[in-house]
Amino acid sequence: MARPEDAPLDGRSGHDDNSPTSDKLEQDPVKLKDYDVEGQGRRGSQHRVMAVDSSSSTTESVGRQIEMESENTIKYRTCSWQKTAALLFSEYICLAIMSFPWSYSILGLVPGLILTVVVAAIVLYTSLTIWRFCLRHPEVRDVCDIGQYLFWDSKIAWWGTAVMFLLNNTFIQGLHCVVGSQYLNTMSGGAVCTVVFSLIVAIISWVFSLPRTFNTLSQVATFSAFFTFVSVLLAVIFAAIEDHPAKWSPKTGDPIVLAVPAAGTTFVQGLNAFLNISYTFIGQITLPSFIAEMKEPRDFWKSVTAVTIAEIIVFSLVGAIVYAYTGNQYMTTPAFGSISDDVYKKVSFSFMIPTIIFLGVLYASVSARFIFFRLFEGTRHKGNNTVVGWVSWGAILAALWVLAWVIAEVIPFFSDLLSIMSSLFDSFFGFIFWGVAYIRMRSADHGPDFYKKRGLRGWLGFLLNVSLIFVGLFFLGPGTYAAVMSVVTSYRTGDVRGVFTCKSNEL
Repeated sequence: MARPEDAPLDGRSGHDDNSPTSDKLEQDPVKLKDYDVEGQGRRGSQHRVMAVDSSSSTTESVGRQIEMESENTIKYRTCSWQKTAALLFSEYICLAIMSFPWSYSILGLVPGLILTVVVAAIVLYTSLTIWRFCLRHPEVRDVCDIGQYLFWDSKIAWWGTAVMFLLNNTFIQGLHCVVGSQYLNTMSGGAVCTVVFSLIVAIISWVFSLPRTFNTLSQVATFSAFFTFVSVLLAVIFAAIEDHPAKWSPKTGDPIVLAVPAAGTTFVQGLNAFLNISYTFIGQITLPSFIAEMKEPRDFWKSVTAVTIAEIIVFSLVGAIVYAYTGNQYMTTPAFGSISDDVYKKVSFSFMIPTIIFLGVLYASVSARFIFFRLFEGTRHKGNNTVVGWVSWGAILAALWVLAWVIAEVIPFFSDLLSIMSSLFDSFFGFIFWGVAYIRMRSADHGPDFYKKRGLRGWLGFLLNVSLIFVGLFFLGPGTYAAVMSVVTSYRTGDVRGVFTCKSNEL
């Protein structure tokens, strides 16, 4: 939204100093919805990261937006913190949990558990940074808007973030096409060409992607998260009660469980295992989109804190217990393949069906609304049931799912696809962006030397967030190298099927 002609260039409005501000709202008991809200268009070039004592002339109140939507058939800002938590649970409590046993088998149980807690704590910290940034800038609708804000309102930054945003989400959709084809092959014994199974999953997912609000999807999210929990619980129980894991033989012996990495573990193997853990936790890319549809954005911290606590408990227990009963020699990814009893494997894997479909649907919906909102901003098609609106929405989703299906056939293996996504996109959306966001916010509050003015607290915050930026750069550089080399090795050794092949990928 363009800046009014009389608005000063320092980011302050022409209102008096008693105007409510975003940072004051963090301390003020008055609800945020009485003040600020998502704007109706992409920002103009004069926007800056707001200081604590400034108010933006380009934002409207959440209450005002809700009022503006009252005449629309389709209303977007409708999610409570509980519904947002359901969306987060469905995003994080997902199939990637079953990659934790494999990661622990590479890293060793002790380093694996420590990294699980450390990554979870970092992700919670950065998620709260995102939340505070969105409170300052309620006009933000997605991570692309934040990318433009952070890098000095550069349109190049907005477009670069948009490309990464859409690719990240589409890769995740592709991952679920891969896993869906694995499930169908496992249940049918490879009855149909794998390419066809993957396409069937994409078509089914397209149908379930059609609802246009997160409020509608949140109702399915609770169902999805519950069945995912049942699935991993059954996998843990079955792994524990079996006499031996799959492919056991007297020659290879009982499962070997190590507290530390095995001798000879390579840098590529270790880093890929770490990237798998990080991928499962890092989902900050969707958080601005969720916050933008909350009735009360101030409550978002409740959603993300509850989910993080659940993640640490579930991920650690599932990873450690399945690894303890499977060991290094018999590990597969996802770990359902390590269950020897065919009935046990199929039953536990079957409870994962809602998540196989829903999580891909969630990311498809996030991408589609990003495109749809920018195509139809300011028109009646955005908020009402029109033929043009629904046809366009369906076409956007169809294009996204076709691209996801192509990705699934080009990189048709689970753990390496996770690692590639983690290194390429989590480097920015998990670390770099939020370290920069903290520095920009504190600079707006206290000046460029904020770390000197705030004493020990300032220095600790500055060093922590600079470290986050360097961790992100490490993900992007050595992390991407390790992920790509793992793909090359997988093809060279014949461990994976080829591109667009009918060969079964059953577990």
